[in-house]
Amino acid sequence: MREIYLDNSATTKPSAEVIDIVVKTMTEDYGNPSSLHRKGLEAERYMREARAQIAGTLKAKESEIFFTSGGTESNNWAIIGAALAARRRGTHILTTWMEHPAVAEPVRFLEKMGFTCERIPVSKEGLPDLEALQGMLRKDTVLVSAMYVNNEIGSVSPVAKMAEMVHREAPDALFHVDAVQAYSKYRICPSKLGIDLLSASGHKFHGPKGTGFLYIREGARILPIIYGGGQQKGMRSGTDNVPGIAGMGLAAARAYENFDEKISSIRELRRRLEAGLRGLPGVVIHGPSEEELKAPHIVNAAFIGVGSEVLLHVLEESGIYISAGSACSTHKRAASPTLSAISAPPEETTSSVRFSLSEENTGEEIDTVLKTLREVLPRLRKYRAR
Repeated sequence: MREIYLDNSATTKPSAEVIDIVVKTMTEDYGNPSSLHRKGLEAERYMREARAQIAGTLKAKESEIFFTSGGTESNNWAIIGAALAARRRGTHILTTWMEHPAVAEPVRFLEKMGFTCERIPVSKEGLPDLEALQGMLRKDTVLVSAMYVNNEIGSVSPVAKMAEMVHREAPDALFHVDAVQAYSKYRICPSKLGIDLLSASGHKFHGPKGTGFLYIREGARILPIIYGGGQQKGMRSGTDNVPGIAGMGLAAARAYENFDEKISSIRELRRRLEAGLRGLPGVVIHGPSEEELKAPHIVNAAFIGVGSEVLLHVLEESGIYISAGSACSTHKRAASPTLSAISAPPEETTSSVRFSLSEENTGEEIDTVLKTLREVLPRLRKYRAR
C-alpha cells in the first residue's frame, strides 16, 4: 500500500542530499568546531557554509543567524531573552490568542516573573486585529510576538503592517515573528519587513529534526538563555550540532531553488483539495476566504459528526497520514488555541483535522484522499448515529 503523507506541517521527510551530508559529518568530518586542529576546522567550515546559506535566503547578514535545537528553543530564546534584556525599560509584552505553545508558554512564564502580558484578539479567519493592536501598544511595550503563518489553519498575518505599527507606537519594542510555518513557503526579508527576531525550524523544510535558527537583527538587544562554553559568540552555548546544522543549511538553500514553481504547485494542490472538500456534505473549512491570506500548504477542515482522531486513524488504515490538530510535545490532545481564538463551535473543534502539503505531493494523491473520504464518511457518520 502506497503511503500518502499529508502531515508536512508536523514534519517533512529529509531530502536525500540532506541525509548524505548529515551522514558525512557524522562519519568522516566529525570534529568539534571548537577544536583547533584540522578536524575542528573542517567542522567549522560546515557551520560557516550553513550560516551563509540561511542568511542568503533571508537577505540577512551572516552575523545575524544563530543556530538552535529547533523552533521551540528559538521562540523561547527570542521571547525570554528579549524581555529580560529590556526589563529595566519596561515589562509590557503583546502576543496573540492563537500562538503555538512554544510562544504562549514562554509568555506565561514571563507573566509569573512579573511582566504584563496582553493578548491581541483575532478574527474568525485567524487574523490579528490591527485596530486592537494599535490601541494596546504602549511606550513601555518591550516585545510583540506573533506568528507569520498559523500552524493550524494556515492564515497569514500581515507582519509588515504589524511591524510598522509596533515600531511607530512603541519605538523601543522588538517585533518577534514565529516563522516556523512560513520559512520556505514565503520569501522573507526581515530587514524590509521590519522584523527584529525570527524563528525557524529545520525539520519543517526537509532538514533534520532537532535543528533551528534564530535571526537576531544587528543592534537588537537580547540575552542568552543557555550559558556555558561561549559558542556562537557567547549567545548560545553548547557543543554545535554540526551534522544537523550542515543538513539544515543545505535544506534551506534547496528550499529556495525553483521557489516560485514549487510554491505554485503546492498552492494548486491545496486549491484542489479545498474544492474537493467543499463538495462533501458536512464539511467546514477554517481560515481566510481570500487567497492571498492563505498559506500555500495548509487546509484545516471539520467533518461534522466524525471525531478528528477517529478520522485520522481510519485514513491511516488506507495509508493516508494527516493531523488531528497541531503536533506538539506529547500525544495528548489539548484544546486548539487557534480554533478557540476564532470561536469555532464545539462540533467543529472536535471534528477538525489538518492536511498539510509539500512539493512531494501529487494531484493523484489528492484525488485518492478525496475518493477515500467519500467512501468512509457516510459509514463513520452512520456508525455514530447508532
